[in-house]
Amino acid sequence: MSTATLDRLAEEVKTHLHAAQAIAAKAEDEDRDFTTEERSQVTEAMGKAKDAKQRWDDARSDANVRAQIKDLGDAVGLVDGEAEAAKRRQQLGDGRTSRNAGSIGQAFVGSDEYTDLLKSAPNGQFAKDMRVQSRPVGFKDLITGGSDTSAGALVDTDRRGLLVGADAFLRPLALRQLVTTGTTTSDQLEYARVTGWTSNAAPVPEATTSTAPTSDTTSGEPVQPTGGGYKPESGFSTVRVTTPVRTIAHWIPVTKRALSDAAQVRTLIDSFLEAGLEEELETQMIAGDGTGENFEGLSTVSGTQTQAAVADPAGKPSGFGRLLALRRAKTLVRTVGRAVANGYVIHPNDLQTLDEISDGDGRFYFDGPSGANNSTPLWGLPVIESEAVAPGTAWVGDWRKAILWDRQQASITVTDSHADFFVRNLVAILAEMRAAFGVIQPSAFVSVSLS
Repeated sequence: MSTATLDRLAEEVKTHLHAAQAIAAKAEDEDRDFTTEERSQVTEAMGKAKDAKQRWDDARSDANVRAQIKDLGDAVGLVDGEAEAAKRRQQLGDGRTSRNAGSIGQAFVGSDEYTDLLKSAPNGQFAKDMRVQSRPVGFKDLITGGSDTSAGALVDTDRRGLLVGADAFLRPLALRQLVTTGTTTSDQLEYARVTGWTSNAAPVPEATTSTAPTSDTTSGEPVQPTGGGYKPESGFSTVRVTTPVRTIAHWIPVTKRALSDAAQVRTLIDSFLEAGLEEELETQMIAGDGTGENFEGLSTVSGTQTQAAVADPAGKPSGFGRLLALRRAKTLVRTVGRAVANGYVIHPNDLQTLDEISDGDGRFYFDGPSGANNSTPLWGLPVIESEAVAPGTAWVGDWRKAILWDRQQASITVTDSHADFFVRNLVAILAEMRAAFGVIQPSAFVSVSLS
């Protein structure tokens, strides 16, 4: 048994004891006996504390036995069987599903916290009068990646298959695949936003004189001698931007009976809670207005470029001007923004208009009704269909110049301490995450009018 497990069990004992002590202190301060409900709560808390203490004793005893076995084995040169087993598990895999191979719901129902929660219920079933409170279960890579070793592709390809029952109202998410991701340990970030630059790079001949620069008699500015071999100076201007970390959270009610069903809990977390956090995060990245608890989204950042609507040329089909506007915006990213665009973000209504463009013979410019959804790039770039963008507007840019910072682990918590849930045999499953968003080079993004 690991030291972490012993520490966790000790904290569990303290939690239940503190709950009982708080009730007792309240009754003592008010100079009265326990109420019936308080007596029941104290009895239940003490029972849980004793149970956790027994598990702590058992775990410590097991750890001591293992230590004695190891000491005896070391004394006689016995091979460490546990070390060998650990080595084999590392080489062959221990049969456990990694976080990235599954989903946040799968990780939650497989966590020690959920297992301990079920153990606290007789036969794994929560009685009507039983109190429910889990420890938060953290998931670091809800935001920052889909790989154990790097930020990775932020949306697992396997995850879409778990959104059972939610497809009707939860949009597909892909924008976070394009932005840069990072982490922070602070509640507020400062970063430098590039607002302009000048490049004077040029071929420079070898110096032919060692004469020092002189000063202009009128302006006082230095005058470089001819043949001095001086290199031209380039530069860029920045502003300091401060952005706070914001919290995104929501919860759903479930029955205590449903809480005992791991498969159902996993589906609820994957299909609704996790997807809801990601959907709101995408909306904030694009449309957050920077007020209250909202992100400063891309549409609010000053310094981005704009591409005006383009009328349909004579003899061209309706909607052709939109294609021209989108192409010209891509050019602006390169020539003015000095960046390389890596994707379009377009509202579904506008993407439909583009998909329906056809020539005089009724032949669609894109895949048409028999083509795969979103299989055709637009002007060589991938297209992200997103309701986070306002209809009649599209964005194109180098999304690597936008950064999403993960503040801390996203968490799933279960409790019946909400409103009257305890007496109604309901529990709340809460999902919460904290993050910050920033645009380090606004000119690398162009807002395109499609109206």
